[in-house]
Amino acid sequence: MTFYDDEPTPSGTEDEIARLLDEIPLLYKAKAFAESVTDPAFFSRLGEPLDRREQALARAYLDGLGFPDAEGASLGDWSDAVAAAEALDRDPMAWEAEEMLRTGLVDQVLQRLDDEALQMALSLVASKIGDAARDAAEASAALDDVYDEAVVNAAAGGLVQAAHGAALVILAEAEDDDPPHPFLARGRLFVRGRWPVGVAGATYNIL
Repeated sequence: MTFYDDEPTPSGTEDEIARLLDEIPLLYKAKAFAESVTDPAFFSRLGEPLDRREQALARAYLDGLGFPDAEGASLGDWSDAVAAAEALDRDPMAWEAEEMLRTGLVDQVLQRLDDEALQMALSLVASKIGDAARDAAEASAALDDVYDEAVVNAAAGGLVQAAHGAALVILAEAEDDDPPHPFLARGRLFVRGRWPVGVAGATYNIL
């Protein structure tokens, strides 16, 4: 009897191995992204005028969501951000547009990964960014004597949500699209030290 079994490998096992091998590169990409999102510059440029790159990212986000007539606008301080965040509850159109994009990305990802692998990748990203987002938001708010936990949570939560969306883009292998996917555009605003609070009416409010 030789080392190798003469019986053929069941096709189901072969299919499972092939699927896992196809998933490994994407999971490595998710891991690399998760390790890259702990950026100390988060929330470091709040209240400054939008530079040309930030205006372009705001434009990519708005056009991608289907709001060509809206414009990005810089907020002045944390109190302005609070008022802008409250306005989001009264104007859910952007949230609904984001949910449609998110659903589409999940469908694309599930053509590459099974649901368990997708949830594992997203959990990894959330675990990496969660504490960093909270620490960065707290530090930035404290510099402006803002200690409202709800406000800090809103800023940190926005960053976690942006990382979640960017991870979906990467897992859907759409990170090289030009212009960038709206979720990547929003994530890059966070990376540049801003807090893109959200769209209210015809304005994309960015602290």
